[in-house]
Amino acid sequence: MKDRKFKTNRELVWHFLRGSKAYFIIAIVCISLMNLLALIVPRVISYTVDTLITGKESDLPAFIVDAIESIGGSAYIREHLYLIAVFLMVIGALSALCNYLYRYYNNKGAETLVETMRNEIFAHIARLPFSWHTKNQTGDIIQRCTSDVDAVKNFVSGQLTEVFRVVLMVAFSLYFMFTINVKLALIAVILIPINIAYSAYGHKRMGKIFEEADVEEGKLSAVVQENLTGVRVVRAFGRELFEKERFEKQNHDYWKMWIRLDWVLAWFWSIGTLLLNLQTMIVVVLGAVYAVRGEMLAGEYIAFFSYNIMLAWPIRLLGRLISGLSRSEIATDRIRYIMDSEPEKDEGKKLKPDMTGDIVFNNVSFAYDESKEIVKDVSFRIKGGTTVGILGGTGSGKSTLMHLLNRLYELPKENGSITISGVDIKDIEVGYLRENVGMVLQEPYLFSRTLAENIALGGGNAEIEDIKEAAGTASLLETIESFKEGFETTVGERGVTLSGGQKQRTAIARMLIGKSPIMVFDDSLSAVDAETDAKIRKGLMEKGKNSTVIIISHRITTLMAADNILVLDKGRLVESGTHDELIKNTGIYRKIYDIQSVALNYEE
Repeated sequence: MKDRKFKTNRELVWHFLRGSKAYFIIAIVCISLMNLLALIVPRVISYTVDTLITGKESDLPAFIVDAIESIGGSAYIREHLYLIAVFLMVIGALSALCNYLYRYYNNKGAETLVETMRNEIFAHIARLPFSWHTKNQTGDIIQRCTSDVDAVKNFVSGQLTEVFRVVLMVAFSLYFMFTINVKLALIAVILIPINIAYSAYGHKRMGKIFEEADVEEGKLSAVVQENLTGVRVVRAFGRELFEKERFEKQNHDYWKMWIRLDWVLAWFWSIGTLLLNLQTMIVVVLGAVYAVRGEMLAGEYIAFFSYNIMLAWPIRLLGRLISGLSRSEIATDRIRYIMDSEPEKDEGKKLKPDMTGDIVFNNVSFAYDESKEIVKDVSFRIKGGTTVGILGGTGSGKSTLMHLLNRLYELPKENGSITISGVDIKDIEVGYLRENVGMVLQEPYLFSRTLAENIALGGGNAEIEDIKEAAGTASLLETIESFKEGFETTVGERGVTLSGGQKQRTAIARMLIGKSPIMVFDDSLSAVDAETDAKIRKGLMEKGKNSTVIIISHRITTLMAADNILVLDKGRLVESGTHDELIKNTGIYRKIYDIQSVALNYEE
């Protein structure tokens, strides 16, 4: 889909409707026909009572009178009253058919609309930049893609199509009422403007409350999502009671919001019903008076009362339309926030250079939003095909540098440059760049699939032999083969059934299967023991001889075999060199080395 901004909610909904318009049009035609058929029934009753039973002259339109005369006139029908029953049965059958077609095509249009909305929203979310996802809670995003989508669907299919039915019913009911008795019709319509004004007031009042309720629902979804995905942390620290109370508090806030909304809705519907009952009472009483005075025939009175009920129902429905519109407007606003969010841009030259050359960071500085700079004027060169280690304290900018290298965050033009094989990464096609810069992040994410499927994600159409080879290099093959179901073992959501080290090694295998010319390990060996760490590094040296390897770690034993080691402190590059060179100095690297050496000797 071409990127576009939606100026209004109406424009967005119209865009989503493009695949289901035909279904809704058919549904509208069917419901309109059903209403027209319903409007005929009171006239048939009026004709039966006033003309056939009491013998009064018919006031039906001329073309209907001519049709009656063609079959023998009122006298013939009076002698064959079953024709009236047959006629009403035909109307009932046609009405039932229209009702069936209306519901079928209306529901088909609704489900098509939902499918289109979810597909487009999900596709757009997938194209949004990494920075957008860090600012928005997962639970709230899910709520916008589920509850809010359903709210729009319910309004379009449940209320919007009813608008045509309401307009048709009101117009024809008023027309027939005025043809029967003008004075009574004028009295009957007096309360219509009051009902419309009252509904408009209700729409304004409920709109704000619906928005607040949606926000509270999003917060509740976020709490649930966090607890379900972080269940191991909650259990490990014995925080079940705390999280239970946290959920109950948020759930209570959500409950209070809906109680408040229900209170407003209760008053809204009650007063609306009172106004409609008042209108009905006026019509019944005055209609009876006019009938007694001879100003109306009995059949006309019955027909007028029937049309008044038909008129009262759409006005009653107007309140529901207004209520549904309030909910739908808020839901569409929340969906439009997603659809109008700027997707990740790739505005460079979209080059696909050789990725085996040197990686150069030149005076790179970076800050997240308006916060303090995380990286400050960092410059270094990584020779192609070499292994580089990066060491630094928490918050020193190690991961940020790698996020910039992979363009998970865009480096502003005035904040330096990053090149690979002499080409600025801004000019490299972003998809091509990420295919060739394999990354194992600090917190490896595994999907609720089999181990084979999780590993294969990094290699497209990977065969089982490739999967086993990658697992072997990641020192994971023996572990997997010890499982009862081997590579077909389902790891659970976020890899909950695996240990921290097993998750890290699975993520490493997933990256290795892609055979990327640049491989980044962002503190991804922290959860494995020293022996496994050594096996993995040995495997990497054998399998990735021609690849550029960047290893971020707090463990010096993991970095000491690197061709070059970079030391960061508070966002600045303070040291660089080989292990042997750095331990000869009195800098940060030497201090960390001494501390870890003492700790290692103590453990031994």
